[in-house]
Amino acid sequence: MKLEWMGEHRALIEKIIKYGNAYSNTYKLQRSYGTDVMFSASQIQTLEYILEAEDKDEKMSEMAARLGVSRSTFSKNVKNLTEKGLLEKYHLSGNRKDIYVKPSAKGREVYEQYTQFVRKICFDEIFQYADTISEQDKMSFIRILDLFADVLLWYGEKEQEPQRKLIKIEE
Repeated sequence: MKLEWMGEHRALIEKIIKYGNAYSNTYKLQRSYGTDVMFSASQIQTLEYILEAEDKDEKMSEMAARLGVSRSTFSKNVKNLTEKGLLEKYHLSGNRKDIYVKPSAKGREVYEQYTQFVRKICFDEIFQYADTISEQDKMSFIRILDLFADVLLWYGEKEQEPQRKLIKIEE
């Protein structure tokens, strides 16, 4: 059956789906990524975001929303990273409810090792290719991925309608 609804965009959609499937297969797997600590892609993204936004003093719930993950997923990642010594938790004096997280010295060191490793095995080639395309094409690709992610996030949060089925009436 030919899937004509995608028109000339079939190859693009196929590669987006391939990437999504490959990523989902590795998202929660614990690997060392060139460090002495085992962590998942989900956990390193959490650490990366906290490092990148540490001057913002965002609450954990705000960080989860910006990352596009559930609060429970974010909290689990923070718990795991804290247990591994990569993050430290804080609260404001007089307010124990709102929790803030900051990278530890070990977290910074591990992240630096991770970036050297992953850049070499993955991103150097991607960056070389990206350097050959126009800024406008990059922005278009970013917009495509953003639209796709927004739909997936929306649909993942949407409450599913209950399945209805026909029931034979007995006379």
